[in-house]
Amino acid sequence: MLQSPSRGRLLLAASAAALIAFAAPARADEAAAKKWIDSEFQPSTLSKDEQLKEMEWFIKAAEPFKGMEINVVSETITTHEYEAKVLAKAFSEITGIKLTHDLIQEGDVVEKIQTQMQSGKNIYDAWVNDSDLIGTHFRYKQVVPLTDWMAAEGKDVTSPTLDLADFIGISFTTAPDGKVYQLPDQQFANLYWFRYDWFTNPDIKAKFKAKYGYELGVPVNWSAYEDIAEFFTNDVKEVNGVKVYGNMDYGKKDPSLGWRFTDAWLSMAGNGDRGLPNGKPVDEWGIRMEGCRPVGSSVERGGDTNGPAAVYSITKYIEWLKKYTPQQALGMTFSEAGPVPALGNIAQQMFWYTAFTADMVKPGLPVMNADGTPKWRMAPSPKGAYWKDGMKLGYQDVGSWTLLKSTPVDRRKAAWLYAQFVTSKTVSLKKSHVGLTFIRESDIWDKSFTERAPQLGGLIEFYRSPARVQWSPTGVNVPDYPKLAQLWWQNIGDASSGAKTPQAAMDALAAAQDSVMERLERSGVQGECGPKLNAKHPMEYWVDLAKKEGNLAPQPKLANEKPQGETVDYDALIKSWPATPPKKASN
Repeated sequence: MLQSPSRGRLLLAASAAALIAFAAPARADEAAAKKWIDSEFQPSTLSKDEQLKEMEWFIKAAEPFKGMEINVVSETITTHEYEAKVLAKAFSEITGIKLTHDLIQEGDVVEKIQTQMQSGKNIYDAWVNDSDLIGTHFRYKQVVPLTDWMAAEGKDVTSPTLDLADFIGISFTTAPDGKVYQLPDQQFANLYWFRYDWFTNPDIKAKFKAKYGYELGVPVNWSAYEDIAEFFTNDVKEVNGVKVYGNMDYGKKDPSLGWRFTDAWLSMAGNGDRGLPNGKPVDEWGIRMEGCRPVGSSVERGGDTNGPAAVYSITKYIEWLKKYTPQQALGMTFSEAGPVPALGNIAQQMFWYTAFTADMVKPGLPVMNADGTPKWRMAPSPKGAYWKDGMKLGYQDVGSWTLLKSTPVDRRKAAWLYAQFVTSKTVSLKKSHVGLTFIRESDIWDKSFTERAPQLGGLIEFYRSPARVQWSPTGVNVPDYPKLAQLWWQNIGDASSGAKTPQAAMDALAAAQDSVMERLERSGVQGECGPKLNAKHPMEYWVDLAKKEGNLAPQPKLANEKPQGETVDYDALIKSWPATPPKKASN
C-alpha cells in the first residue's frame, strides 16, 4: 500500500522518538539526577558531567526493577542516617526503585542477619554488616561472594565505574579464597585522643618534664600513657577550676564491653603475631589458624587469648579505669561514655573512635575554639610492652554491604544497585564530609579535605598517613563472630567488676572460645575451613615452636612490663608523613 508523504514523515518521527527513548534515560529520571547532582551531590571527585554519566548508567540498569519495594538495613551512625534520610530518597527518585533504609542497633543487625542465615527467610534485601564477620561469612557459605556475583549473575547490575581498587578497605572484606565477600560502605578507626591545648601549655609541659624526665607529647608506648594519666589526674588536677582526669573509658558488664576488647585492644598491647591486616598464625583475638582452619584459642592449644600479653592488656585497662577515670565511667556503656571527652575534663583517651569526630567538632563545645578549630587532636595509638614491629596496632570498623543467598535474585540485584549508589564516586565525597567515615582513597586526597583538615583534629592526616595500614578489623581467624564475640563481655566483665582476676577471666574466655570451636569442629558445618583444634601442650612447647618458626605468639611474660616512657611531638609527627597521594588515587 502506498503511503502519503505526511504519513511517512509521522512514522519516521515516531521511529526516531522510539530510538531516542531506548538510547537515553527517561527525561524525568535524568532531570531528577541533575537536580540531586546540583543540590546535594557536591563536592564530588567527579565533574558534574561525569556524575550525570554515572547516574545514567544507574537509571538504565534499574529499568527492570522500577516500582519494586526494596528494604535494606544498617546500624545507626551519622553516615547511615545520611544514607537513610537523604541518599535513599535520591536513589528512589532517580531509579524508580522504592528504597527503604532501616536503622537499628548494631547488635540487632547481627541478630537479624543470623536469623536470615539460619532460617533462609528473606528479612532484608541487603545488609550493612561489619567486615568483622568475614570469617563467618566465608565459612558458612550463606553470603554471596561478590567476586563471583559481579562476574556472572550480577554482571548486568555491576557499575563500570565501581573501581574496587579505590576502596581503602577492600583487603578487609577479602577471604582466604581470594574472593571479595562484602563492599565497604563506611569505616573508622580507634585512635589516641588528647587535649592539644593542654599538652602544648608551657607550664604544664615544664612540670611534666621536671617529674618524668622526658617531654610531654603523644605517647609512643603505654608507659608514657600511664605517666600522662597519672600526671593530669594527680598533679595537674584542675584546669580553669574544673577537675580533670588523665583517662576515659567504660566498664559496665554489657555487650558493648565486648567490642571494647575484640576491637583490637589485645593487639595494641602486643598480643598475637606479626602480620597485616591480622597476625599470622595467631590473630589479635588470640586465635591460631593453620591454613584456613582455626586450631585453638588457649595457650595450651597454641593460641594467645590467655597469654601474658592478653592478661597485661586487661590488667592495665582495669588499673587505668580505677585510678585515672571519672568514677561513674565504671558503670557506663560504650554509648554513654562516648560523649564524655567533649565535656572538656578529659586529658587523653587511648581507645577513641573517629566515628565521634562529627559530634566533637560542633560549635560551642568546651573542646572547640571560637575560630572553629578543635582544642584536641587525634594520633596513632601508643604500643604496649609486648608489641613488636610488624604487628597491627589498632582496630578499624568497616561496615560493608553484604548480600545473602536467601534473598531472591531480582531483589538482590535491585539492592546491589543501591549499595553501589551510596558508595559511588558521585556521592561518596559528600557522604564522607557528612559522616567522616572514609571508604575511597580518592575522597581522602580530595582538595576539599585538604582545606577542611585544620577543623578535624588530625583525622585527615591519619588517613593520608602510612600508619593507616596498621589499623584493621577482626580477620578471618574468627570462625563464628556472633557466637565468639558474646563470650568477651561476659568474661572480661568479671575482671572489670572484680569478680575474677585478669588471668582467671582470660583463662575462662580462652576455654569458652575453644569449647565453641570444638562444637563447630564436631558439627562439620563449616567444611574444610572449619575449626580443627590442636592437641594440648604446655605453653613452653608453643613458645619454643614460635621461636623456631620465626613467630611471636604466645610470648612469655616480660620481667618488666613498664619500660621507660617515650613520647613524640605531635606537630613533628604530622610533618613526617607524606603529603602527596599514592599513584593509584585519582580525583
